[in-house]
Amino acid sequence: SGGWPYYTARWARLRRKVLAKEPMCRACATRGQHAPGEHVDHITPIRQGGDVWSMDNLQPLCAQHHSMKTNQYDAKGIPWSEWEYRGCNADGTPRDPNHPWNIT
Repeated sequence: SGGWPYYTARWARLRRKVLAKEPMCRACATRGQHAPGEHVDHITPIRQGGDVWSMDNLQPLCAQHHSMKTNQYDAKGIPWSEWEYRGCNADGTPRDPNHPWNIT
C-alpha cells in the first residue's frame, strides 16, 4: 500500500468507478450493516498475485474492514473468504456453508 499503482491517474479512475458501482462497504453489507466504502481493496493482494486492474479483484471497504483485512489477513496470507464465513447471518444461521448446521 502507499506506492504504485495508488498514485496513478488510472487507479484514481478505477477507484471512482468501483465506488460509483458499489458505494457501501461490502464487508458491512454482508452483515446487514451500512457504512460507506472509503477504500478500494484488492481482494487478492497484488503481492500475492492479484490482478491490479481487474474490477473482479476489487471491493469497497470501510476504513475498519480495510485495516482488518490488510493487517490480519493479507499480512498472514489468509484468504479474505475465511473472514466472510465467520459468525452468523441475521437469522442466526451460520455463515459458513460447510458448517454442520448448513449441511443437509
